[in-house]
Amino acid sequence: MKSKSASNTMKTQLRITRPNNNNHLNDAAGFRGFLLGNIRRKAALLASVATGVLCVAQTSPAHPPQGIGTVFVIAMENHNFTQPPTQTNPQPILGNPAAPFMNSLITPGNPNAAQVSYATAYFNSGTGVHPSEPNYVWAEAGSDFGVHTDADPNPANNNVFDVPHLTRQLNAAGIPWKNYQEDVQFATSAIHSASGTSATFINPYYRTGQFNYAVKHNPMAFFTDTQLQNVYPLAQLFDDLTNNTIGRYNWITPNQFNDAHSALSSGFTYQGTHYTGDQAGIAQGDNFLSIVVPQIMATPAYQNNGVIIIWWDETEGGDDASRAIPEFVISPLAKGNGYASSVVFSHSSDLKTMEEIFGLPNVNNPIPASETNNFGSFNNVATANDLSDLFVSGAIPAPASASVTGEGFVFHRNTQTYSQVVHIRNDGTSPIPEPLWLTVDNLSANATLFNADGATAVLAPLGSPYVSVSVGGDGILHPHEVKTVHLEFLDPSGDPITYATRVLDVTPAP
Repeated sequence: MKSKSASNTMKTQLRITRPNNNNHLNDAAGFRGFLLGNIRRKAALLASVATGVLCVAQTSPAHPPQGIGTVFVIAMENHNFTQPPTQTNPQPILGNPAAPFMNSLITPGNPNAAQVSYATAYFNSGTGVHPSEPNYVWAEAGSDFGVHTDADPNPANNNVFDVPHLTRQLNAAGIPWKNYQEDVQFATSAIHSASGTSATFINPYYRTGQFNYAVKHNPMAFFTDTQLQNVYPLAQLFDDLTNNTIGRYNWITPNQFNDAHSALSSGFTYQGTHYTGDQAGIAQGDNFLSIVVPQIMATPAYQNNGVIIIWWDETEGGDDASRAIPEFVISPLAKGNGYASSVVFSHSSDLKTMEEIFGLPNVNNPIPASETNNFGSFNNVATANDLSDLFVSGAIPAPASASVTGEGFVFHRNTQTYSQVVHIRNDGTSPIPEPLWLTVDNLSANATLFNADGATAVLAPLGSPYVSVSVGGDGILHPHEVKTVHLEFLDPSGDPITYATRVLDVTPAP
């Protein structure tokens, strides 16, 4: 019997001779499902049944909350949340006397913490993703593309990208967004950094004329279509809040003094204490947040289920799990009261969450092999944990849900192959659009997926064979609809075939 394409329905009648009742279900991170088969074969035919679940949906409350409205991201710089006690520079945020406001946000019982959740296991984007710029690029595109520089965007630096990224997706979906960059008005353009001291402008937060706009902290500046799009000085944010002309998604980068990156030349006096060096930088950032966060929270845009994410760029001193990055979420839909989540997060988690909030597909840009796996959680957007644990149940839209079931294996003497029919069913209430792929993971050592269309190269585990799945003429797997896929295996050993499968809605290879 000749192998058929995975996109066609297998027409041969398959007989199931022995059911396997030891099925194993796996919770799936991202848009994927697991199918575990343990198949023992004898001379001509042995078969079993395997069942799995694609992305178990979140449990919703009896009355799900209205979805998240306006998103504000405030980007901070160069400090760990926690770090080994032997590391003294820079100082961490947790418990730092120069950061009283930030610590009040995560102290249960403090009024400032009433609508705050935070992460205790938010780690670097990937191993070696440094310095700052690659992390801002990652926040937009789910990868740094192997470019590790802080240089202003320039094709000669290989740091200008024409790839799928978040604000391109927002543009395509007609979702308004804005990019507020403090001190950008001092630059010749948004793709050129500018620093110095103004004789005519006094910064309202630290009351000197020092300015410092760094393009490395402007994520949209590194993509061909958004380099100069929707970028405004920080002061415009407050006019837009007053006039209700903000975007649904708003990125806010303070200058390098207000984001805690750099200390002012004369240090900084904060709440009666004069700080210098790194502690001055922390105090400057804390002061900025203590002013701006309440201003945003006082607006209808926030109060109508908005969210403020206070985001930091990278770990300092190493990429191991002893160094966590701060990540605070402030929202009427946050679990609140300084809820501490121990779920593993990274910048891919933020990007995945934004795509879920706005109903966008996951970007799937290639990640360098050395950066693909971080602290037991894959950092590709499709497989990273989203931020839903920081919110009340139902606040983040649940990903699409489906199940996979497998019929028996049939041995074909003329080709010495084993065929199996599997069925993919949309168990959710939302349609699942093409493209879809069925990926066979951890296939037993002696077996080969004979009709594979390729192997995973950007979605770990890497090297897993996959087949494409056709969902019909309209390109949509509708709720409760079932599509059939034919798999064909070679295995001359006669040993058990053991494998797991995922259903993916992102391209598994470049």
